[in-house]
Amino acid sequence: MTMLKLFGIVFFCGLLSPSQEVLSGLSCAVSPGAMQNVLSDAILQNGLLQQHLQGLVLPNIMGEGGLLNSPTSITGLHLVKVRLPRLSVVLLPGIGVQLTIAAKLELSGNCLVGLLSELIDILVDVNITANIKCTNFESGTVQVVIEDCLCILGAIKIKLLSGLLSLSVNEIVLNQLTATLPGLLCPVVDIVVNLVNIQLLGTLNAVIPVGTAGTIHYQLASLPFTSGLFLGLDLDGAVKQVGGSIIPHDSSPSALPPLLDKLLVLGLRQSFLNAVLSLLIQIPPQTFTCTPEVFSGASRLQEAITTLIPPGCPTCHGTSPLSIKLTLFGNPLILLEENKATVELSVMIQVFVKRLDGPILNILLLKADLGLNAHVSIAGGRLVLGLSLGSTSLSLESSDVGISNISNLKPHCSSLLVETLLPLINGALGIGIPLPNVLGIPLIKVDIQI
Repeated sequence: MTMLKLFGIVFFCGLLSPSQEVLSGLSCAVSPGAMQNVLSDAILQNGLLQQHLQGLVLPNIMGEGGLLNSPTSITGLHLVKVRLPRLSVVLLPGIGVQLTIAAKLELSGNCLVGLLSELIDILVDVNITANIKCTNFESGTVQVVIEDCLCILGAIKIKLLSGLLSLSVNEIVLNQLTATLPGLLCPVVDIVVNLVNIQLLGTLNAVIPVGTAGTIHYQLASLPFTSGLFLGLDLDGAVKQVGGSIIPHDSSPSALPPLLDKLLVLGLRQSFLNAVLSLLIQIPPQTFTCTPEVFSGASRLQEAITTLIPPGCPTCHGTSPLSIKLTLFGNPLILLEENKATVELSVMIQVFVKRLDGPILNILLLKADLGLNAHVSIAGGRLVLGLSLGSTSLSLESSDVGISNISNLKPHCSSLLVETLLPLINGALGIGIPLPNVLGIPLIKVDIQI
């Protein structure tokens, strides 16, 4: 993601209080200035407001008692330019967002006072406040409606070419603009807000490739939630394998924890992350021979197993080295706890001898249940998991040669898996989980808490 002008974003993941009944996941917050800058860019800096206000035509202004008590009429009054627009955002608990736009509107038209006709320029300060609410959530999209729109006029400066201007003309203009401008400006703000909503939803409702393994179709899981402190976006995604089907996961909406001094909170649920891990960690079975030059862990495992083989098995004690086949068993499972992420993974370890005159002889079939410590970080707009071995649980599935005691094999199996399988898994996870460019806010200088 590219950095927005003049500011960086801190990406935090919030701690869930014990009283909250929520699905485990990552909840991430962005600083208040970020969302305000996004809306300011979308509405003001990109010229969207100016574009829809450009050429706005106001009703003719007619009045009595102008210069020398002559009738006054102002016709052809239209908006020429929006000067010095400024935007601010305030969150409304349970309602949505209060958007305030302050600007100076430059108007121009023709003024007829008595028999004297000339150009008139009007500069008026306006302050537009709109309460915006999200509604009608369906299939990851929401509509926005403006529940209240208030337009307040401030100072008005009127300039005639001749310089002849009476107080009555000023009063007529002020009264007419106060009566007509809100009815003209609020519908324009409504159009602009809906266009921005479509634009920003596009950053959430996005299909992103995950390397060559598949795609994630991100979208909102529920209506955005607002409190007086933050706007919460609960994200979900359909995880699909290339040329295959969608990997199912629990898509129930989850509560988002509040984070102080932040304005935008994002959530990714544990079940979604599990679906993505199933997509990324697809390692084919690994088979190799236990020779010293291959892996030291394999050689040590062979030595340990050799001592367990009963002496009455001449085939087992032949000159051929043992072979080992590692196969992932089941789907990986990520578990998120306070300040801790663990990936549980099962591996079948088959130790066998290739016989020239018959089928292979299974010396041992072991199941290793691994607890892998996960280091979570954000890099280049991607959620990256780095795994290290935390624990190993070893169980005996079968043995064709009658081995029953495997208590001394655990450290050797752990070393073997760290040497051979863990680098492959970390390599598969190294591409990271691509994140949507939410509201166009970059994720920079990330600090994550789970």
